[in-house]
Amino acid sequence: MLGLFVILYIFVTILIGAFASRYVNSSQDYVLAGRRLPLVLASSALFATWFGSETLMGASSKFVDGGILAVIEDPFGAALCLFLVGIFFAKPLYRMNILTFGDLYKNRFGRKVEFLSALFMIPSYFGWIAAQLVAMGIVIHSLFGFDIYVGILLASVVVLIYTYIGGMWAISITDFLQTILIIVGLLVLVWDLQDKAGGFETVIATAKPGFFSFFPPLETEAVLAYIAAWMTIGLGSIPQQDIFQRVMSSKSEKVAVYSSFLGGGMYLTVAFLPLLAGYFARRVYPEIAAGDNQMILPHVVLVHSTLFIQILFFGALLSAILSTASGAILAPASVLGENLIRPTLKNPSEKLLLRVMRSSVLIVTIVSTGMALSETNIYQLVADSSSISLVSLFVPLVAAIFWKEANATGAVYAMFSGMIVWLGLKFFGPEWLPPTIPALGVSFLGQYLGRYIKISLFESEPELSGDSVPSGGL
Repeated sequence: MLGLFVILYIFVTILIGAFASRYVNSSQDYVLAGRRLPLVLASSALFATWFGSETLMGASSKFVDGGILAVIEDPFGAALCLFLVGIFFAKPLYRMNILTFGDLYKNRFGRKVEFLSALFMIPSYFGWIAAQLVAMGIVIHSLFGFDIYVGILLASVVVLIYTYIGGMWAISITDFLQTILIIVGLLVLVWDLQDKAGGFETVIATAKPGFFSFFPPLETEAVLAYIAAWMTIGLGSIPQQDIFQRVMSSKSEKVAVYSSFLGGGMYLTVAFLPLLAGYFARRVYPEIAAGDNQMILPHVVLVHSTLFIQILFFGALLSAILSTASGAILAPASVLGENLIRPTLKNPSEKLLLRVMRSSVLIVTIVSTGMALSETNIYQLVADSSSISLVSLFVPLVAAIFWKEANATGAVYAMFSGMIVWLGLKFFGPEWLPPTIPALGVSFLGQYLGRYIKISLFESEPELSGDSVPSGGL
């Protein structure tokens, strides 16, 4: 019965993609839903940005082991990102007539920087997408007994179909419906588990010392790790295309701002539900928790819950994974199509651009599936994705919008210096030093030095248009 429900759910998702394709007549419709999303759809789309395998399975397992301090990156850092977008970035970005962040770099710094930004941005998504596919493979393995690699391949096909057909319209409509299912399913599961564990107060009162502590001990290594955790998604996801697309799909500037705040608030509250569910599950069923922590919730629900709760939980889990995976695939595909392939075409028609975007979705899905088949640790797959954009793209984005004297040379310095330092410290640096902190600092320094040490190769004329000139702030 549960397997039948899962099959039916996937079939409905594909039908939604087919329905949404009726609204796709141009590349803007495909990438930004025609900039017509109302507040409720825009907010649910932003909420669903990261609410996938990392939150439901990766972060919940980290929380079970390490408490609040183990999950600062997600959900706290993720919610911080959306609030910062609403405060500082939604308005100036919405006023630009662009499809991708690459367009911003082109308009502000020229085509060479556009090209380089795309090269840095696209690979940062592969691990994120792969994590969702791995999680979907785990779900299919749990439900049907298929090998996890078969599950990953099946997940790739499902996500590819409805993303390929409907683009951002399909993602937005399914995100709204899936958000409802996520909230209802997790609320019922948490209530059931806390009741079996003896109630909220009893379980929380018996937690080990420091488990619910929000601040780290005053030790250098702990403080640096704490700061890095806030930065990774909190700042690192701001220059990512999936956030941009969901904000820019709003029907107005006000909706773009308000949806960022609402999405952040929803994420901060709802994302705590799977953390609590995992914590209660360990207390009630320690024998299951002794295995793979990523599997605590799926195993507990399958073995010890009623069919009704199983349907709600796996519906919520599938919803979270599919909504995150589809948006994560469309984001780099949009950059690939718009900023790497489109410049090679002469006066392309809208019909041709749509084919390019859809072909890009196929390419990104294939690469991410290959990565998912080679690495099955969800948390590790996600960890490096936001770090790449943080150390290479965050500084050029901030400079492009808010610093009039920023130039292309500085943007290139910022991208390469931040990435080189991050890679060097990641593989050869001391364990106590999070590589993102010095790498971000070096990236800022590179952007600043570009003002004084220019390289003519990069200083081509930016391609500014009336609607795409950065506003310079709020």
